[in-house]
Amino acid sequence: MNVVDLPVMPPLEPMLAKAQSAVPTDPGTWSYEPKWDGFRSLVFRDGDSVVLLSRSGKDLGRYFPEVVDAVRAEITPRCVLDGEIVVPRDIAGLTRLDWESLSQRIHPAESRITKLSKETPAHFIGFDALALGDRSLMNESFRVRREALIDAVDERDWCHVTRTTEDAGLGSQWLREFEGAGLDGVIAKRLEGPYLPGKREMVKVKHHRDADCVAIGYRVHKSGEGIGSILLGLYRGDGDLQMVGGAASFTAKARLSLLADLEPLRIGDDVRDGEPSRWNSAADKRWIPVRPEKVCEVAYDQMEGNTGERRFRHAVKFVRWRPDREPSSCTFDQLDVPMNYDLRDVLETR
Repeated sequence: MNVVDLPVMPPLEPMLAKAQSAVPTDPGTWSYEPKWDGFRSLVFRDGDSVVLLSRSGKDLGRYFPEVVDAVRAEITPRCVLDGEIVVPRDIAGLTRLDWESLSQRIHPAESRITKLSKETPAHFIGFDALALGDRSLMNESFRVRREALIDAVDERDWCHVTRTTEDAGLGSQWLREFEGAGLDGVIAKRLEGPYLPGKREMVKVKHHRDADCVAIGYRVHKSGEGIGSILLGLYRGDGDLQMVGGAASFTAKARLSLLADLEPLRIGDDVRDGEPSRWNSAADKRWIPVRPEKVCEVAYDQMEGNTGERRFRHAVKFVRWRPDREPSSCTFDQLDVPMNYDLRDVLETR
């Protein structure tokens, strides 16, 4: 990792956000911006030395060498910025974020990283400034930090500044509309608030939706007691049942109750291998298939993937069993389709 000498030094936890169900509306209190769905990254630049750190302190520079080069070319020589690494791609004539391409960039092989850095190059989206030149901005208001951010980024090809507004109505509109560009919700920051590392001082409002899915299998909890996750499926237009993700995070009591519901549907002694996790290679991904006879309602935020291969972006929340629903009724048609907004609509225009 490169060595830097800056007024704000790594390692550093980024400021975090707490979830709320609605956009806060106190006049004159908040700045609103789209919530980018990428890899959170703190950028430390001291001349040619550039450090990219993830929220957990992982060195992202080795996975995104083209972002390191972009920072050197398009960001002021001495600064510390907070932002997101994303991979935009042209999808159906519009520029959208592509989570699948982004997640594939975390790979142990240098040759693979080099190849993907050319095929699916990443961009940096800045949304806060922690230092500029020899001056720390940590105790300054967001108003001041925002101006410093705009000064720090020479927007050309690969580094950008996110849009913001102080209009709560427009912030709520962005929550509804900008998902079409692949975004994850809206963030609200206090206009007069300082930057507080590791503190949940921002507010995040994410998309929440419901869907009815078929239970197609389960994983045993790592404790060996009850269910750790329920694997879910939806029927495609061709009649095939496609796995779309899983529901997890159950209480100890619920784990046992859900196992009692699903174990009678187990298909013999069949145990199947799941896809390995790029984040935790030691995780046991084996799962037990069940007859697709039970329907459950789940809460989810958004989908990823192209038509025919769509799946839930994150783990979903199990709400309840739906004995009144037939498994065949659990199709992709029930899912909300976001509006088609282009990524360029979400970036700062000067």
